[in-house]
Amino acid sequence: MKSAKNTARQSAEAATPAKTAAAKATNAKNAMSSENAEKVTPTKPVAKKTVAKKTVSKKAVAKKAVAAKGVSGKAVPAGAVAGKAAPEPPRNESHTALVRRARRINRELAEVYPYAHPELDFRNPFQLVVATVLSAQTTDLRVNQTTPALFAKYPTPEDLAEANPEEVEEILRPTGFFRAKTKSVIGLSRSLRDDFGGEVPGRLEDLVKLPGVGRKTAFVVLGNAFGRPGITVDTHFQRLVRRWRWTGETDPDKIEAAVGGLFPKSDWTMLSHHVIFHGRRICHARKPACGACPIAPLCPAYGEGETDPEKAAKLLKYEKGGFPGQRLDPPQAYLDAGGIPAPPLGTG
Repeated sequence: MKSAKNTARQSAEAATPAKTAAAKATNAKNAMSSENAEKVTPTKPVAKKTVAKKTVSKKAVAKKAVAAKGVSGKAVPAGAVAGKAAPEPPRNESHTALVRRARRINRELAEVYPYAHPELDFRNPFQLVVATVLSAQTTDLRVNQTTPALFAKYPTPEDLAEANPEEVEEILRPTGFFRAKTKSVIGLSRSLRDDFGGEVPGRLEDLVKLPGVGRKTAFVVLGNAFGRPGITVDTHFQRLVRRWRWTGETDPDKIEAAVGGLFPKSDWTMLSHHVIFHGRRICHARKPACGACPIAPLCPAYGEGETDPEKAAKLLKYEKGGFPGQRLDPPQAYLDAGGIPAPPLGTG
């Protein structure tokens, strides 16, 4: 009997370590589960915070959408404010639909820029043709700052035709490529004196015969000095009409023909001013101010530039951004609209 009890006691003692180990394992497992539960539990509040943050963000965007206004005083499209793509014209847009969209864009721009004008200072056709030739590869502002001295010394074609090239070069130096430009303006002045009685001709076929004068320059002169319709296909015009998908052409003459076919001839001159004004002030080459653009719903290139209204507003130039324009002597309508004259050469 005693032996049997001893055997049972020994068996129990032998089993105790196993139970203890099992208990420890169970406790450890429970502890790990509890620890993991503590780590996982905080994720629920985090999710709630994230949701709350998103809700605030939506409210902020909605508030910004209500407050935002376009440069023309109209509300910026909701898509523009929210950073979403504005309505895009159909890929297979018919010619009739294209004409309607193009003309609507021009009407919208006419409301935004009712004071649009050529941004070269001039008082007569001679000054305009010379200034336009000088505007190649430089800004209108730089030309306007340079021509006062030129026209003060050489007021007529006859005067400039007899000018000393070195003296003219020195005046035109700030415009860049001053030697080539000197040759052109003296050459066209001699042609005006010898072939046209000292007067600028009012026909395209005559204007393009003058040294340094191509179709673009000729249409600037015809449209703004003689009141004869013409499309000015400069770099701004080329860039914008392609962005708007009015044409896919890259050759200036083909662009002129394609865009001219979308509008009545009587609109051509002011259309050019509207497009060029928009290209200089809002629809820039490198970073268009899409979020401040009044024609965003009509533009298939919306989103290429900054779409946030506040950031886009900081990209606006000239009178839209509160800065001086390009003309030293701008039209009164421009001044009435809040435009500021540019400073003379050497003062700013």
